[in-house]
Amino acid sequence: MARKIGLLFSGQGAQSVGMGKDLFAEHPAATAVFQRADEILGRSLTGVMFNGPEEELTRTANCQPALYVHGLALLAALREALPGFRFDAAAGLSLGEFTAHAAAGTFDFETGLRLVAHRGEYMDEACRETEGAMAAMIGAEENVVRDLASETDIDVANLNCPGQVVVSGESSKVALAVSLAKEHGIRIAKTLNVAGAYHSRLMESAYRKLGAELTATPIAPPSVPVVCNVDGIPVSDPETIRRTLADQVTGTVRWTECVTWMIDQGGCDLFLELGPGGVLAGLMARIRKGTEIRSISNSASLEEAIATLRPILQADA
Repeated sequence: MARKIGLLFSGQGAQSVGMGKDLFAEHPAATAVFQRADEILGRSLTGVMFNGPEEELTRTANCQPALYVHGLALLAALREALPGFRFDAAAGLSLGEFTAHAAAGTFDFETGLRLVAHRGEYMDEACRETEGAMAAMIGAEENVVRDLASETDIDVANLNCPGQVVVSGESSKVALAVSLAKEHGIRIAKTLNVAGAYHSRLMESAYRKLGAELTATPIAPPSVPVVCNVDGIPVSDPETIRRTLADQVTGTVRWTECVTWMIDQGGCDLFLELGPGGVLAGLMARIRKGTEIRSISNSASLEEAIATLRPILQADA
């Protein structure tokens, strides 16, 4: 029986200095993607990706386009090595949802890159305008964290996997939630090292600006199901895609539901994480233990994946 492949694309926080450097040197298709990105942006994004400094790469306006470009460079290298490569569904964590749509042809590389570059800038501006923070609640049921968020007037930002919920909001209110977590039976509560309150009402200005830009953006139905963060189901209608991509700036990322749909409804039984860090493979182990997933982040892991995929694709041909 043919294997069904699901692509997963990384979100902000996965970036690291040096990402893509070996791909650029060793895989012509990836090289072309990186060079095109610098041309489109009119600056050396690759210089920041390959050489840092880390604080420059970590800036929202840099790391979002960096992760988008890195994910699509990996995909280009896969397609170059495996001409028959195909996938059956895609999803991405937060920013990675844009990468998933580009992979599925919802918009072209340049359109998506401009969108994520502007998204990063809009979110940077919103961070500077507000005093926001985020915190991870570990070993907690979703309903318990929702009650705590309601009590402290903050938002649920991410449902990453069972037992891991991220909250977001004004710094003082997030600090209060962290201090009250033990009382609510939450095992670990820790503030995250981020620039602001992503996926919360504090990103309202970014939501408005991105929404206006998406309204004017040409959108096509994706070639395969792309599961959206805010609803946890695939979206194909251009207007719905515009809405969901804007909504996730202030809305909850339902990652557990995204992955669950890909397995149970989409039938995916082999996942490829395209991006640095291996974060999504770690979440997969908590969402559906035993699911086959390969993290591809550099030339070495790419070559290993190609060796695994080649016989699968030949068997399916």
